[in-house]
Amino acid sequence: MSAVLEADHLTRVFSRGLFNKVENVAVNDISLQVDDDNPSITVIAGESGSGKTTLASMLLGFMRPTHGEIRYRGRDIYSLKGNDWREFRRNVQPIFQDPFEVFNPVYRVDRILTQPAQLYRIAESEDEARELVEDALRQVGLRPAETLGRFPHQLSGGQRQRITVARAFLLKPKVIVADEPVSMIDASLRATVLESLRELKTELGISIIYITHDLTTAYQVGDTIYVLYRGSVVEAGNVENVVQDPSHPYTQLLMGSIPVPDPRVPWGENLAPITTGNEREMTVEGCAFAPRCPHAFDRCATDPPHFQLVDNRAVKCFLHEDRPVTDLESLMSTETASSVS
Repeated sequence: MSAVLEADHLTRVFSRGLFNKVENVAVNDISLQVDDDNPSITVIAGESGSGKTTLASMLLGFMRPTHGEIRYRGRDIYSLKGNDWREFRRNVQPIFQDPFEVFNPVYRVDRILTQPAQLYRIAESEDEARELVEDALRQVGLRPAETLGRFPHQLSGGQRQRITVARAFLLKPKVIVADEPVSMIDASLRATVLESLRELKTELGISIIYITHDLTTAYQVGDTIYVLYRGSVVEAGNVENVVQDPSHPYTQLLMGSIPVPDPRVPWGENLAPITTGNEREMTVEGCAFAPRCPHAFDRCATDPPHFQLVDNRAVKCFLHEDRPVTDLESLMSTETASSVS
């Protein structure tokens, strides 16, 4: 299988201070691959501050990694020039979290759709471009007559977000990096946007990297999942296996934070302990989750764990050290192929 987009051991370190420099590892040694022939939805999940948005920015070419490489069809994206860079920009498209910041309030919303149509020359005439724009809007449940010609403030947040999805549909890229695409819209509209994303995969063969803190939506749309904590992958595998039966203590705590619609079931008993807010700057030689883990023992603070193979998923935890050591890249490549077959 050929890869359209690859992240090869990406690390991103931020530093501050002139004399007493403090380093913050936002993304730590993450690899993933999006295959050209097998469209899939890959979920990147974790709480706020886990490095999800930093990873998205690197995959889109908005931010250079400190270490590692991002490849488009086998080539480092920062070696691409001219038409090759243009092709990458068209075929790897973003959907941002905040639909309010995507639009320029001075222009009508038509601009966000007509500009890329002109830039990438996807239509030979204005009439054809208009037809493509209207079709893209219908695909996300919007009526062109009620949408085009309006200013951003005249539309709801859900409508604006669906326009950004329509923009991605219009360009028909190979990969969409969707950073929390439904977190700022009403729950009643989330199903519509999520269904639009699924249709992009099933009907157009577009792969999606879906970034979220919400494991319920991850379960709804995803094929495979990477769970991040403090910039590192702690559990990865088939999304159904991971969400229904999490093996890493952090993933278990994420699932435990989801309220159950039953008054007889207490909520909040298994949440991770509250921290001081400086946890990212703590020096942890072993497992990064050890300071919050309810199962931590002495070794967790001193030795870094390896990925263990637990029921066809990779889990970085000493609780499973009796299981075989696994290679995350090979395992996830196999999982992606089986999920979309």
